[in-house]
Amino acid sequence: MSSLLNNTENTRLINHPTASEANKRNIETHKSAAQNHQEAAMHHLDAAKYHEEGYHEKAAQSTIKAIGFTNLAIEHQIGDAKLHTIND
Repeated sequence: MSSLLNNTENTRLINHPTASEANKRNIETHKSAAQNHQEAAMHHLDAAKYHEEGYHEKAAQSTIKAIGFTNLAIEHQIGDAKLHTIND
């Protein structure tokens, strides 16, 4: 049974891009998503600060920026899910 599992694993590696190619794409996708989440968080914190200071228009602008970065992060997460579906 163990040799059957090893043969299955070998076939799986042959039929897919090299581990390093797939891994590089996955790493970059995760980093891009994380960067966009960090940007979104920063703008949300700015929005909170502006609301505390009474600058509600600035808070709204920061919120819109945060939503934009959140959407970019989601796009990267969807891309990552597709990469995992293709590579798994």
